[in-house]
Amino acid sequence: MTAADPASATLIRPFEVAVPDADIDDLKRRLAHTRWPDPETVADWSQGVRVENAKALVAHWEREYDWRRFERELNALPQFVTPIDGVDIHFIHVRSKNPNALPLILTHGWPGSFVEFLKMIGPLTDPEAFGGHAEDSFDVVVPSVPGFGFSGKPTETGWNVSRVARAWGELMTRLGYERWAAQGGDWGAVITTALGAMQPEGLLGIHLNTQYAFPAQIPDTLSSDERRAVDTLALYTGYLGGSNHLQSTKPQTVGFALADSPAGQAAWIYEKFQSKTDNDGLAEDALSTDDMLDAISLYWFTNSAASSGRIYWENSSGSLAGPTLALPVAVTVFPRDIPLLPRSWIEDTYTDLIHYGEADKGGHFAALEQPGILVDEIRAGLRSVR
Repeated sequence: MTAADPASATLIRPFEVAVPDADIDDLKRRLAHTRWPDPETVADWSQGVRVENAKALVAHWEREYDWRRFERELNALPQFVTPIDGVDIHFIHVRSKNPNALPLILTHGWPGSFVEFLKMIGPLTDPEAFGGHAEDSFDVVVPSVPGFGFSGKPTETGWNVSRVARAWGELMTRLGYERWAAQGGDWGAVITTALGAMQPEGLLGIHLNTQYAFPAQIPDTLSSDERRAVDTLALYTGYLGGSNHLQSTKPQTVGFALADSPAGQAAWIYEKFQSKTDNDGLAEDALSTDDMLDAISLYWFTNSAASSGRIYWENSSGSLAGPTLALPVAVTVFPRDIPLLPRSWIEDTYTDLIHYGEADKGGHFAALEQPGILVDEIRAGLRSVR
């Protein structure tokens, strides 16, 4: 849309992924010598990751998974690092060949990372090559949240979602964008919602595939859709909320447990993929083993179990209610998302709702599970703000 300011551009430096061979060899040694827990005493996943499933995942990681293949895929994309508010921010930046493309910043959550958007970059930046229309082109910016991936790890407290949102506003300004949009799911939706609340200069609208729109006070009388929302919230904060609770209270202890055990890191993330994707009982029904291991390997090689988990600690006083947003908001509801909100509460919270979409499949990790559907929804949802 505009050229970057030369002074700001000097702060941006190219980045390339280069994991040392010694780190890959160390990973394989650790995997080969995993000390396994006793098998669970139930026939399902109610006690957590089943040993037989974890063993299959770890065996694939040790013997078949190819990090160098993934590293080549990452390095085929333009990656950069820039310091913002004392932390190096890593990001992918792909400009569309269409000069009228709308700049779009995509934000991940946990246990996500920038890699969950990789399959969406081509269709968003070059829609014509993927059966779309040139007028739906985006320039795409995909940053790693501080503490995640190849971004720096904060050495002080205070990196809550508002601070990340302010950093994103600075990043888009530094890239020279005067008009832009934002999108996110999971914690990425919380950060994108914070952007929507602060409305930095140039932000035209947002798209959310996770909606934080519970009312501050749950009504005494509920419709069936509202009852489902309350029930899925109870599931989210209760039975499925173990990792959330630990990371919001003791992220450093979690980091100690996972920093020395790749099998532990794998199980920690694998359980989330199993419990929150649109699957028939196993995460592998929704995600390929290599896609899961790409995400898991990134956490392992960057040793970011503790630093990423702190996003829960930094925001432990937050809630799943509002804020009410007045700028244009587009949403897409995926049927197996948890929690699953009713349209009525979404409309109450986003007063300028420009698009409401309901996908026919997909769960909490929409960018990984259903990138094609999410691309179509982003195109449709943000079309009117161009």
